[in-house]
Amino acid sequence: MSAKISACSVISVLKFLPEVWVFSQVPGVSNIYINETNCRYEAAEVCTDDDDAKVGISELRKNIVNELKMHDAVLEEWGIDLVKECTINPATAKYTDFLLATASGKVEGVKAAKLATPFEKTKLAAYTLGAMTPCMRLYAYIGNELQVFLEGEKNHPYEKWIDSYASEGFQASALQTEDLLDKLSVTLTGEELDIIEKLYHQAMKLEIQFFLAQPLVQKAIIPLSKDHNPAEQRLTIFSDFDLTCTIVDSSAILAEIAIITAPKSDQNQPENQISRMSLANLKNAWGDLSKQYMEEYEQCIEKILLTEKAEKFDYGRLCRTVEQLSDFEKRANSRVVESGVLKGLNLEDIKRAGQQLILQDGCTDFFQSIIRNENLNADIHVLSYCWCGDLIRSSFSSGGIDGLDIHANELIFQESLSTGEIVKKVESPIDKVQAFSKILMNCRNDKKNLTVYIGDSVGDLLCLLEADVGIVLGSSSSLRRVGNHFGVSFVPLFPGVVQKQKMYAVSDSSSWTGLSGVLYTASSWAEIHAFVLGS
Repeated sequence: MSAKISACSVISVLKFLPEVWVFSQVPGVSNIYINETNCRYEAAEVCTDDDDAKVGISELRKNIVNELKMHDAVLEEWGIDLVKECTINPATAKYTDFLLATASGKVEGVKAAKLATPFEKTKLAAYTLGAMTPCMRLYAYIGNELQVFLEGEKNHPYEKWIDSYASEGFQASALQTEDLLDKLSVTLTGEELDIIEKLYHQAMKLEIQFFLAQPLVQKAIIPLSKDHNPAEQRLTIFSDFDLTCTIVDSSAILAEIAIITAPKSDQNQPENQISRMSLANLKNAWGDLSKQYMEEYEQCIEKILLTEKAEKFDYGRLCRTVEQLSDFEKRANSRVVESGVLKGLNLEDIKRAGQQLILQDGCTDFFQSIIRNENLNADIHVLSYCWCGDLIRSSFSSGGIDGLDIHANELIFQESLSTGEIVKKVESPIDKVQAFSKILMNCRNDKKNLTVYIGDSVGDLLCLLEADVGIVLGSSSSLRRVGNHFGVSFVPLFPGVVQKQKMYAVSDSSSWTGLSGVLYTASSWAEIHAFVLGS
């Protein structure tokens, strides 16, 4: 079993918990359960029957002693008396009690056994390591992530703490702990491995609760919803659909439906139904359209990049240049309509395909969390080039999301069969930014809008820049190339928020404003969820 992999999904939400910004209490209260961790390592060392594992655990115990010395040095520098000034909060006690119970063999769902055989002792050592490994992995992760705070800073109050957990030695210790857990788990049954997995996740939850229990000593700018005043502010979320919310492009889905349901060349078609291409002709037509689209798209991007590069952010020239891309997209859509490839698609087939459409991990959870929060005063708008809004609506509806405003093109149907015509509403980057502006104009003026736009392509670029917070999901090279050409800066979301937090500490202003020329990059919807809503 690989404990190191299962940590990733749990700790990703920690990136933007405001409690991570400040550690004024952590070195003190950490000592309490680090002492406890040392004792549990000792118990694991006694239990294991493997000589190599004993040596490994012994080394980890030495590292724990050094860690305690580092914490004591920090406390001494701050003039804090741990005994007099720090009390154990319930979250810390809950974690240490959990470690004690696990190391003593009191594991939920497991009968207490006498440690009579080497196997029983090794199993208990594995359970104990399973409960302790998250501590090492989480601190190694946080140490690495918080190093950005030290950039350009002299005498940062938490420098010693951060450097210690970001050090190669501590990173190696975290890896060594995981390797030991894997080693001790080799002889265990599937049921016993499931127990270790439960212990691991329980420990990670208790670790996160420990951080959440520490009091904040400064205001934080995130999550965005934390200081959001619903009575005075409206949070407006905009998102692209294809490849931002989805795994595949919707045009590929519609092409698949068309090809699967296309009549064969020798098949007679009902006289009262819309005439359709044969299967062979349809495949050829789709192939030609796709090839022409990709070739002309690349040519259009290269033509944009041949213009003079901006020395600084130049939104006006970017808008004028992107009009070339808008014209291209409209011509491509006209070719699709003229080809007839969309003729005869059944509306029910499209809805079923939408219901089966796979969305990006975390996308559904994010939208559901916003919709279910009645006190947030938030709206969600999806702006998409998709040819069929029904496909989008059914994909979200199947995930229990019905509160989204969908702005997309629509197929025209006669008795549930597509005529092949498109009601063209959102075809281009210009159409998208016009729809974006119109939505905001139609909002009531009694509240201030805070806008967030999430997208992945050049077609989203203008909206991303217009929004107060523009978040680029994924790694589109054409988006970055065009953006960089016109002076747009791309900043990873976490370091970007850190810089905002530093500015806020100086100016007491955390305003997010559009047209700054800065876009934030994220690798997952989990990051976006944590940034906007917290854990």
